[in-house]
Amino acid sequence: MMPKFKLQVQEDEARPDAWRDVKNEKGELLTFDKETDARIRLKELFPVLVKLEEFSAGPKRTRVLLTSPYADIDDEKDK
Repeated sequence: MMPKFKLQVQEDEARPDAWRDVKNEKGELLTFDKETDARIRLKELFPVLVKLEEFSAGPKRTRVLLTSPYADIDDEKDK
């Protein structure tokens, strides 16, 4: 099983611990097989936040993470 990458964004500077997963139009987790593809999509979806981070003009508010390899198993246990 290949690792997948997901995007997260922090929308509230007052809550630096509150990150949310980025989802598609259907409400499903947006995932990518390659980290480079994930970073390209992150720049497309959040161009201002990514640019600010590049110039250190604010706190880090976007990130690319590996998804949990056990996510499907955890979802099945919850059902």
